[in-house]
Amino acid sequence: MAPSIDINCDLGEGCGNDAELMRYISSANIACGFHAGDADTMRRTVELALENNVAIGAHPSFPDRENFGRTEMSLPYAQVSEIVTEQINALREICKEIGVNLHHVKPHGALYNMAVKDRELAKAIVRAVTDIDKNLVFFGLPNSFMISEAESAGLRTASEVFADRTYQQDGTLTPRSQPDALIDDLDTCIEHVLRMVRDQMAIATDGSLVRIEAETICIHGDGAHAVEFASAIHDALTTNSIEIRPN
Repeated sequence: MAPSIDINCDLGEGCGNDAELMRYISSANIACGFHAGDADTMRRTVELALENNVAIGAHPSFPDRENFGRTEMSLPYAQVSEIVTEQINALREICKEIGVNLHHVKPHGALYNMAVKDRELAKAIVRAVTDIDKNLVFFGLPNSFMISEAESAGLRTASEVFADRTYQQDGTLTPRSQPDALIDDLDTCIEHVLRMVRDQMAIATDGSLVRIEAETICIHGDGAHAVEFASAIHDALTTNSIEIRPN
C-alpha cells in the first residue's frame, strides 16, 4: 500500500486565496466566526471545498477577532466547551444545508497551543466534540494532551505537523515570538515536510532529531508564501509517490 498523508489548511479567514489553496489540499479547517469569518464566508468556503472534493472541518477559537485568536485567554472550562460547541454547530448547520458532512475539528491559535499542555482545557474541547458527533476526527499536536484526551474519549485523531514551523527538542512548536519560528525558504520547507512524512522525524532548532508522528500536514493560509508552498509541497509529495487524501 502506497504511503499517504493529509494536507490541511486554515481557510475562511479572509486571506483571499482560498480558491487557489483548495487545489492543493485534502482538508479545510474553516473559521467559525470567533477569530475570523461569518456565516457567509463559512458557506462560501464549504461550497469551495465541496467543488474540490476537500474534507470539511471546523476551526474553533477563543472569542478574539481583534487578535486573530492568537491571544491566550483564561476562561472557565465549561465556557470553553460552550464556545467550541457553538462554533462547530454553526458550521455543521451550514454543511447540512448544503448537503455535505462535517469531517473534523481543529482548534485554532491560542486555544490550540494552550490545549497542548493543559489537560483540562483539552478535555473541555474534546467534550464539546464528542457531545456533537463522536465520528468527527480530532486534529492536534502529536504527543500532546489534545491527542491523548481525544483518544481517551474514543475519537479518531490525526497527529498534525506544520510545513512552515520549526520544532523544539521536546517536539513542541517554536513560539512565534522567536525569530526562528517560521520557515520561509521553499527548499528548506520541502525537505522538512518530506522528512516528517517519510521518516517521521524533524530537525529541531538545536540541530537534534525529534521523533514526530505525521498524519496531517498544516499549511497556513495566511502565510506570505501560502499558495507557492502549497503547490510545491503537493508536487513534492506526488513526485515521491505519496498519496494525498483526508484521514
